Amino acid sequence: MRWPLAFTLAASAAAWAPAAAAHDCTALAGPHPGGVIITAAQSIVPEPSGWQPDTTSSYRPLPVTVPLCRIEGTIEGNIGFELWLPAPEKWNGRLLGAGVGGDAGVYNYTDMSRRIGEGFATVTTDSGHKSTQARWMADAKARVDYEHRATHLTALAAKALAADYYAKAPDRSYFLGCSGGGRQALKEMQLYAGDYDGVVAGAPGPYMPLISVRMMWFSLLQKKNPAGALTDADWALYERSANAACDGNDGVRDGIVENPLACRFTPAELKCAEGQATACLSPANVAMLTEIVAPMRNETGRIMDHGLLPGVRTRPGPPSPLLRAMWADAVYDDPAWDENSFRRTADLDKANAIMPELRADSTAIAPFIKRGGKALIYQGWQDPSVIAGPTIDYYRELEAAQGGAAELAKSVRLMMVPGMYHCHGGPGADEFGGSGQISTPANPSRDILWAVIDWVEHDRAPDRIVAAKIAHGDVVLTRALCLFPQSAHYDGVGPQDSAASFACRIDPLLATAR
Repeated sequence: MRWPLAFTLAASAAAWAPAAAAHDCTALAGPHPGGVIITAAQSIVPEPSGWQPDTTSSYRPLPVTVPLCRIEGTIEGNIGFELWLPAPEKWNGRLLGAGVGGDAGVYNYTDMSRRIGEGFATVTTDSGHKSTQARWMADAKARVDYEHRATHLTALAAKALAADYYAKAPDRSYFLGCSGGGRQALKEMQLYAGDYDGVVAGAPGPYMPLISVRMMWFSLLQKKNPAGALTDADWALYERSANAACDGNDGVRDGIVENPLACRFTPAELKCAEGQATACLSPANVAMLTEIVAPMRNETGRIMDHGLLPGVRTRPGPPSPLLRAMWADAVYDDPAWDENSFRRTADLDKANAIMPELRADSTAIAPFIKRGGKALIYQGWQDPSVIAGPTIDYYRELEAAQGGAAELAKSVRLMMVPGMYHCHGGPGADEFGGSGQISTPANPSRDILWAVIDWVEHDRAPDRIVAAKIAHGDVVLTRALCLFPQSAHYDGVGPQDSAASFACRIDPLLATAR
């Protein structure tokens, strides 16, 4: 169920009228149609060392060196947003929405500050609440804004304000996000086909409520069975051992498992032998690890998911605060809710009922495709937070709904990233212009945002992207990211640390993955 249509229509772009003379930043302050209030509009001319906004969030900004109009505002009172408009002579004519992950409540200054230097007008939203706001999920409006409305209304406001400032609307609009930001990208594609011409969705967790059930259940299982509870060191041992066992499957021993589906390592191989005390796991740990990586079952034994791929670690310790909030605040509206009462099937059903649009697995994307929209999805194979399997499942469902793999690939493509954790990090090459990553301006062969731009504006669909691994400021490895269901294969001749030595070929395991 969506929020009443009247709320959306009230903020539609058609409702806007010019608010100020072109290029007059400060005149944008004040009320605007659609419940938009600009609380501050400031022209900023950075010092040579650059300008940065203050923040305590993980989305740390880079120094901004281009002149800009910084707009701070609210929509409907609770939805906060920031829009940065580069000076007219620096604007490339494009708007970029920067998504936020986790429980949101903050602004994505990282991607805003990086991309404004490339000419983009950049906008971000806190999704309808502040990170310091206690029990925000108990508020019905805050929940639905978090699910999808805030990102949509912010896009409308940003387009209208940009049109006022530049005396012309953006030529094209794009969205870049990972994790919760990747989910926002999918929701834009699924619900609001006219907001963005192209989206980049990283680690989107299409069925996030089910992934949340998995995280919650296995955290509680370890809490109830402390003898089998796994430490960070235990998970690190499992990851190292599985990667070492399967590293050579792609013909190269480089610390990167190209396709974990080809890995056959099992937790039982880590069981301590008699007299062994290090580099192994106790019988209780092995039993717990085996249960966690296996498909999760409900109370009657029915399989609920596909489990974890070999070598994929997860978060040790108690359930994260976001998981608790989903049930204590959103579902039960009880700050004293006893997490030990958690039920996999019933509480998944309740979460889906109270936040139906938290799911981002709708395959009804025909309007987005019809108007020429393009989407690139990327997913780290070794992501411990938003596991890879559901992203592949969703892409397969899109193929079936949109007339097959070849038809879908005209508008939506998936790239799996070997050895990458959640949005970045891990042993693999993890820099390719995704959200929070180093960018390569105007280079669609190395920057996934520019790849989707090239696809939208010049009809040049990407067939691979070169990712880099950077250590101490130097590129130490490049690797080809292939279109699903392809994977990278070493040619047996060239340098093993160069993407040029790898060719993308159909991977039989991926071609049949379900």
